[in-house]
Amino acid sequence: MTAADTFPRQHARTQRFTLGAPRDITVSADGERVMFLRSSSGTDPVNALWVLDVANGSERLVGDPLVLLNDGTNNDLPPMERARRERSREGAGGITSYATDGAGKVAAFALGGRMFVAGLLTGLTRPLDVAGPVFDPRPDPTARRIAYASGQLLCIGELDGTWRVLAGGDPAEADTVSWGSADFIAAEEMHRFRGYWWSPDGSTIAACRVDTSPVDEWVIADPANPDHPVKTVRYPSAGTNNATVSLHLLGLNGSRTDVDWDQEFFPYISSVEWTRAGLIMAVQARDQRATMTLKIDEITGETEVLAQDCDDAWVELVPGVPRLLPDGTLISAADRDGARRLMVNNQPVTPVDLQVRAVLEADAASILFQANPIDDSTSLHVWRRSHDGTLTALTDEPGIHTLTERSGTSVARSATLSEPGATHLVSHSSGTARPLESFAETPLVTPNVEFFRSAATGLTSALLLPHDHDGSPLPVLLDPYGGPHALRVQNSFNAFVASQWFADQGFAVLVTDNRGTPGRGSVWERAVHGDLATAPLDDQIEALHFVTKQTAALDPSRVAIRGWSFGGYLAALAVLRRPDVFHAAIAGAPVTEWRLYDTHYTERYLGDPDVSAAQYDASSLLPLAGDLTRPLLLIHGLADDNVVAAHTLQLSSALLAAGKRHEVLPLVGVTHMTPQEQVAENLLLHQLDFLRRSLPEPTS
Repeated sequence: MTAADTFPRQHARTQRFTLGAPRDITVSADGERVMFLRSSSGTDPVNALWVLDVANGSERLVGDPLVLLNDGTNNDLPPMERARRERSREGAGGITSYATDGAGKVAAFALGGRMFVAGLLTGLTRPLDVAGPVFDPRPDPTARRIAYASGQLLCIGELDGTWRVLAGGDPAEADTVSWGSADFIAAEEMHRFRGYWWSPDGSTIAACRVDTSPVDEWVIADPANPDHPVKTVRYPSAGTNNATVSLHLLGLNGSRTDVDWDQEFFPYISSVEWTRAGLIMAVQARDQRATMTLKIDEITGETEVLAQDCDDAWVELVPGVPRLLPDGTLISAADRDGARRLMVNNQPVTPVDLQVRAVLEADAASILFQANPIDDSTSLHVWRRSHDGTLTALTDEPGIHTLTERSGTSVARSATLSEPGATHLVSHSSGTARPLESFAETPLVTPNVEFFRSAATGLTSALLLPHDHDGSPLPVLLDPYGGPHALRVQNSFNAFVASQWFADQGFAVLVTDNRGTPGRGSVWERAVHGDLATAPLDDQIEALHFVTKQTAALDPSRVAIRGWSFGGYLAALAVLRRPDVFHAAIAGAPVTEWRLYDTHYTERYLGDPDVSAAQYDASSLLPLAGDLTRPLLLIHGLADDNVVAAHTLQLSSALLAAGKRHEVLPLVGVTHMTPQEQVAENLLLHQLDFLRRSLPEPTS
């Protein structure tokens, strides 16, 4: 941190205070080692691979990009790696992912398209000079060899540096076919970032074959550099074709067995898991109203249904499940009686006042899972269900908690409102406990936050005021996300630092999690089914009116709203539909026409656009262009391949055709993320300037 530092600059340099913190934590099978990634400081974007020896508490650096690549730049990323980082919202560099063998003695990772292997006991790391570019290298569970994807190929690398192609490269296959990598929908919407899985004995790989030829081609150009070639992507927009994805068992001896299931009705592969208990996969229908968990015969490829679920709206995919325990017990999670509940052999085992959010670990002794009280999503706790059915909360301090555990060693990550960042505590069954050191910077702002809960709907809101506030009415800035799968009102210091900066500039900042956001039960989440606009906007207004009645700090005659992605959609929607409430809006990377967004996300909520055209029209911003009467700033990265720039450009065109003044800020070379330091810093400053000149003067 420099003497002349400002929060916008610090926020940008630290990539929102994520740099320097431990991440991607793995515990070895024997519990003796903890592996993790961490950069050297809160402004260093280059992650390295570290090992903590649990017995003595010492940390060892085993994979240092500055040494392995000489200069550590790692700028020459293969296209597949760039796409993975965009799908996972990864802004850092260096080692951003790694994989270990079953025991946790060997790790493999890619740097600059090259493969590196680390001995986690010796601390020695060396390159394997296999043919590349190398993507997603993974040791087999016995640590004898390493598989990796390379372009369209799935390859095997031996420890002596020799390599061979296991699948792909067949002249009879089109150049749209790839093996061993996740398709766009799997990575962007299902959070399945991998496309192959080793058998426990290391003799076979279950691999996805992806054919993108049915998917429409879209062009993403670089208007600021007309001499640069355009980028062609296969983008599955709502109502159009997805990639064709199949699963195959590939023996290292050259055998190939196709996995057989009803691919026409269940085209989505949401997860695959291969343990000594067997090989299972979860598949999902195109309309997402049905899922099946299938056990795969490892010899014939035939499948057996272990579980199935259906819902009139959609079946939610829950991280960490399904899982199959060694004794054949199936662990899953499903919506039952209004709550998402942990399921054991298809029977719910958690109460209806607890909302299960993810399963973290599961073995014969117990199941670790994350959950929150169904009426309060501001905290996320870790629970244990023991084999006798006992439920125990392992965390109780308000905050966001998660846990990794194996063989008596656990690593607990906790973020709270009381201190910045997060702590990582390594505990052993012997009673020892020690933290993983974090080098993340401390934000220059401290949240001054008060929580509210509306009387009518039970909406949870956070109000942030300037630290020197004298009690007089302030212009109001709503700062929501508002869409499915993400929460903003959390018992976490860092969750509010950007909002607090705006508050310190003279605003009352209100953050609300409306209906449709996670954690509050089945009915709450499904309030956006068939209509992505009404419930989120109505709830933001309800929260604004409720909090205004509770405090004199809000001036309802000067209300602005800002947001990114779904939050950008919600911000633009607010000034278009309700100019009586909202006086200015900043819409960053907004979805403006849902027919332009991807299949899996959009069809879950709005259905098939050919069948449910009215629902798409009702949620679109384009028909509302003629209603704009308030200042609107549209911001969009021109390289965005998730919410493509056409969303903003089409809305701007409609606004211009309707004679409506507005502002557009194009971000050259920027994707859906904004990791570039200068862009991220000045983006906050530009938004502040827009708000100051766009909101009306206070009434006397």
